[in-house]
Amino acid sequence: MADLKTTYLGLELKNPLVASASPLSKKVDTVKRLEDAGVGAVVMYSLFEEQIIHQSLELDYYLSRHTESNAESLTYFPDLENYNVGPEVYLEQIQKLKRSVDIPIIGSLNGISSGGWIDYAKKIEEAGADALELNIYFVPTDTDVNSQELEDTYTTLTANIKNHLNIPLSVKMNPFFTSIPNIASKLVQAGADGLVMFNRFLQPDIELENMVITPNLILSTSAELRLPLRWIAILYGRIQADLALTSGVHSREDMIKALMAGAKVTMIASHFLMNGIDSARELILGLNTWMETNEYESVNQMIGSMSQKSVAEPAAYERANYMKALTSFDNRRY
Repeated sequence: MADLKTTYLGLELKNPLVASASPLSKKVDTVKRLEDAGVGAVVMYSLFEEQIIHQSLELDYYLSRHTESNAESLTYFPDLENYNVGPEVYLEQIQKLKRSVDIPIIGSLNGISSGGWIDYAKKIEEAGADALELNIYFVPTDTDVNSQELEDTYTTLTANIKNHLNIPLSVKMNPFFTSIPNIASKLVQAGADGLVMFNRFLQPDIELENMVITPNLILSTSAELRLPLRWIAILYGRIQADLALTSGVHSREDMIKALMAGAKVTMIASHFLMNGIDSARELILGLNTWMETNEYESVNQMIGSMSQKSVAEPAAYERANYMKALTSFDNRRY
């Protein structure tokens, strides 16, 4: 059998298959099943900034009932009672998982402002998390905020949290920066031990019947692999951080491509939600079979072997094949 071990954020994993942040981590039994199916690590579902702020406002309201403004402020948040994963419940879940499984558990914070994040980052560490994934989810709508100010927000937040942690920190990036290599480098300089590519911003839809905006969640497909694949291949060897590929991993081929591009791990959620947890066994077996057939002795031997710095035609990751791709349709009948 090939050696499937990999190292991510300083954690030795039995294989590069990681369950990314999703509802799958809300139940201990489900995480146990993920471990039994062979998953190398699990990223917790996210603790949202709105939950932290909501809890703070709620506490302040009940301590100061005569202050109407705080009670009114609570109405600006979504129905968090139905979300059923408050900050304290989140920390308790980490503790339960650490007692129940042997694979690494990575916490996840989702938001944009420092606020209570530093405090909860430390609490997540104290609860036993092996690492923390910082999911900076922000949609800029202010026309007066320029790109430099936005990037400074990302790097400052990363640095502030890293300075208060003893466990590794990864940042889950989005692909909408002007210069991905530059912001990636800045995040690493700010203290990020790893970068996860890419965060899938959930795009709202318009429900025509009722004329309302709906948060419609669409699971990923393998077609989404190419975007993170390209940038991981470009960044591999250029920044001193572990790279993780998420969004679009649905097959052993997807895993292999991600590793060869330069990812230390491949993160999966949509595939498990669509095909069940036991599908992890097929992915891991498929990876091992392919490696043995193609005479790869270890995952480490594969990582980065098809990155931009390793291939014979580095420009293929840039513009070199652009016209070739377009002209491939010239001889088709329409």
